[in-house]
Formats: sequence, C-alpha cells, structure tokens
Amino acid sequence: MTEQSPHVERALHEDVAIAPYDPAWPQRFEEEKRYLLELLPEDLTGRIEHFGSTAVPGLAAKPIVDMLVEVASLEAVRDDIAPVLQAQGYEFFWRPTALGNTDIGYAWFIKRDADGNRTHHIHMLEKNSPYWERLLFRDYLIAHPEVAQEYAALKFRCASEHGHDRKAYAKAKSDFIARVTRMAERYYAAH
Repeated sequence: MTEQSPHVERALHEDVAIAPYDPAWPQRFEEEKRYLLELLPEDLTGRIEHFGSTAVPGLAAKPIVDMLVEVASLEAVRDDIAPVLQAQGYEFFWRPTALGNTDIGYAWFIKRDADGNRTHHIHMLEKNSPYWERLLFRDYLIAHPEVAQEYAALKFRCASEHGHDRKAYAKAKSDFIARVTRMAERYYAAH
C-alpha cells in the first residue's frame, strides 16, 4: 500500500456534517468567484459555476461551497494555476474519473478558513469534461424541490452511516445522483 501525502490523508478522514441551508452560500460563491477571477490568469480560465447542494435553495448540505471552473487544460492547472492557489493556502489534488479509478478526471482544490474548516471545493475542468453534467443535477433539483428533499434525506442518512468515511459517503449517494442526472438529461432534452 502506498503512503498518501498528509493533506490527502487529512481530506479523506475529515467528518461529513450536513447543515441546514444557509442563504449566505450564494454570496460566498460570488465572493470566491470574484477572488479567483482577480487571482488567476484570465486566458486560462473560463466560466465559473456554483453547483452542488449549496447551490440549491433550501437544500441541506455540507457547509462547503462547490464551484466548477473551466480551464484551458489540466496541464495549465498543474503548471500555472496550482502554484498560484497553493501559494494562497489552497490544497491541491488530482481527482480520478470514478471511485477506485486512477485516471485523472479533474483538478480539485480545498479552501479552508482560519480554523482549518473547509469553506470551498473548487473543481477545475476542461471545457469538454463530462463533469459539467453536474449542472444538470443542480438545475433539476432547483426545478424539482420534492427530489431535492429526497436527496436531503439521503444525505442525512448517508452522513449518519458514513460520517467518518468520505469515500463511503460519496459512494452511498452515487446511485441517486446518477439516476437523477439521467432524469435531468431526459427532462432538459424534452424542454
């Protein structure tokens, strides 16, 4: 078994806690978006989107703002973006295409507050990445509050069962997310 870096070990073993919806989450997204646009080379970044549960009004979530950032390439992230963000205290990771897979799917950064708590997850994707479909999931939950509440109940249950294992927590939600994403694809194709 290979030894992982301390920041990877820390990230994997932090507890999962679900909080009630906080109406400040969209503002925290906007503030971070402005900061990133000022900080990063503009020729290397494109659109920046708020996604995940904190982007769905009324939905309980881990109190961490998820962001998708379009980048020119993952090589540009490695060479030009990661050094800038790491110098600002962001933790940098390569994320696999799927749980248990080793192929790189996207670059991921964790931003923390002064107490060491996660405040933002920044996912950097190329323009053609399949991970942009996460926006369909977000939009479908916004348009279908009953499905969002079903998701909230699942998240509370998964956090209760897997609160000390982030990988197990994510895996426990994966079937629901895949099912709703397929529903969203059909829904938005028809509308």
